[in-house]
Amino acid sequence: MASFSTAQPLSLPRHPTFSNPNQPTANNDRSSHTISLIDRCSNLRQLKQIHAQMVRTGLFSDPYSASKLFAISALSHFASLDYACKVFDQIPQPNSFTWNTLIRAYASGPDPLRSISVFLDMVSDSRFGPNKYTFPFLIKAAAEVSSLSLGQSLHGMAVKSAVGCDVFVANSLIHCYFSCGDLDSACKVFTTIQEKDVVSWNSMITGFVQKGSPDKALELFKKMESEDVKASHVTMVGVLSACAKTRNLEFGRREDAKRLFDKMEERDNVTWTTMLDGYAILEDYEAAREVLNSMPKKDIVAWNALISAYEQNGKPNEALLVFHELQLQKNIKLNQITLVSTLSACAQVGALELGRWIHSYIKKHGIRLNFYVTSALIHMYSKCGDLEKAREVFSSVERRDVFVWSAMIGGLAMHGCGNEALDMFYKMQEANVKPNGVTFTNVFCACSHSGLVDEAELLFKEMESSYGIVPQEKHYACIVDVLGRSGYLEKAVKFIEAMPIPPSANDGAHVLLSNIYAKSGKWESVSELRKHMRVTGLKKEPGCSSIEIDGTIHEFLSGDNEHPMCEKVYGKLNEVMESLKANGYEPEMSQVLQIIDEEEMKEQSLNLHSEKLAICYGLISTEAPKAIRVIKNLGYSGNGKNHHQPMSARCVLPSSN
Repeated sequence: MASFSTAQPLSLPRHPTFSNPNQPTANNDRSSHTISLIDRCSNLRQLKQIHAQMVRTGLFSDPYSASKLFAISALSHFASLDYACKVFDQIPQPNSFTWNTLIRAYASGPDPLRSISVFLDMVSDSRFGPNKYTFPFLIKAAAEVSSLSLGQSLHGMAVKSAVGCDVFVANSLIHCYFSCGDLDSACKVFTTIQEKDVVSWNSMITGFVQKGSPDKALELFKKMESEDVKASHVTMVGVLSACAKTRNLEFGRREDAKRLFDKMEERDNVTWTTMLDGYAILEDYEAAREVLNSMPKKDIVAWNALISAYEQNGKPNEALLVFHELQLQKNIKLNQITLVSTLSACAQVGALELGRWIHSYIKKHGIRLNFYVTSALIHMYSKCGDLEKAREVFSSVERRDVFVWSAMIGGLAMHGCGNEALDMFYKMQEANVKPNGVTFTNVFCACSHSGLVDEAELLFKEMESSYGIVPQEKHYACIVDVLGRSGYLEKAVKFIEAMPIPPSANDGAHVLLSNIYAKSGKWESVSELRKHMRVTGLKKEPGCSSIEIDGTIHEFLSGDNEHPMCEKVYGKLNEVMESLKANGYEPEMSQVLQIIDEEEMKEQSLNLHSEKLAICYGLISTEAPKAIRVIKNLGYSGNGKNHHQPMSARCVLPSSN
């Protein structure tokens, strides 16, 4: 069991270290020697041997020696709460130090609320009442379980016990109130502290950062500087995090972060990683990479920060490059955060082979499939076109949270399995898992891809009334997509006009409407709509298809001639098209969504689609028969964003190389 002093500096205020008020009554060599042995213990077996010797020699009756043994059994790095409780029960009359030690141990353990039970026993069964050393650990327990009511009750008891204004108690209350989301109460406690120490300021700064108010954290830091309070390592980490998170404010905040970082005499990995993350959030990847390269010791947290930054900011290829570099590092073990971020990057570019390798790595190293890893695996397999493997992962886990269910529903949606996705939605509720906004987005996408208009409309009406989820902009956009794809254009317009929130201008909806106009031959409307997109600054993301061959991702744009093997690709394309025509294939000219008069040019336009180029590259790069999986980036999801969608084909032609 970890001792309280090993808690993360970013989330917990410092507590006082209290000493045993009872000095040894047996002031002799035997007592001093035994206490020295206790201090030098390195494992529980040694401690038990000393315990047995103390019982045999009668030294355990000495309150100081017994308290010393108990403190080590409860708080050391090899501590055992079960054993500590047995030691505690053997102490005839535990003093306040011993009671507080047990409360502290439980507050730092896996079941923090047990410390409250110990506290109640202390009040009822002993002659000792709570003191300023008792309350910080009880308040910590309330913070661990985010119980605002418990924190408030302990606050009241601390005030009645005349220790409510003690700086250590107050610092603990600040942390507790922030943990419970009560920022106002945290601020009120802060103002009552007459002599604030650096931990008081750190608790407020860190709390504001963690609760999404980095601007307030920076304001407080400036006030701290104006009162000549010397900043600590924890202060710097909090301020660096605040600077990173205020990227939408003035650019000078970035320089503030760099200035603070340069001023620090000692920088640990937390500080380095915070700076790296700040640059990554600001999308200054070159500077982030420079920070990583400059770190004296690169741990997995730093690598994860850079991989996650690339992945979350739409740079999956860069994320995978960093991951491959990480694989070459010695003595750095991948963790669940690494795997989730990398799996998400694999999903974005269709890197199925790497995704499979990660899945094998998870099995080989016995990494637990928590909800995040499970969801990431399902998402990766679905996006990369292997729906059966996604189903297999889903079925392999016994416990599933809302994100696991939602990931499976989303996978079924993108593969056009609308009815199965709806069945999964209702099975999720039978399993007593409440859907969230993401779940509904995925369900509506499933309805859109399968033409389930009535089902989508019904669920949309029930979102708030039956599930307590207020529809957001993305949900309205999904319904517009459902109606538009099924040809209910007038109904879609009326739905938009009746929306309680102003409709946003997203490029996906404009492209969809443009395609509908084009298929209907309304070229003037197409022209007007595209002119509107130019005027308003909306840009259609260019169609891109990617294919993974031997672990390398190859991307193709429409009419692409940049690939080093483009001549062979076009040669294979001509061969395939001639073979298809010889077998009766005729191109569907209605799929040409541009104003092109010549039939030959229309046909050529169809032939240059990026997915055809990717498939042909797959044909010349693999041996038949083998599945070819192509990821297309313009699969419209109904929420105003373009997402990569899987396609697959079977090699039926001999390889030309």
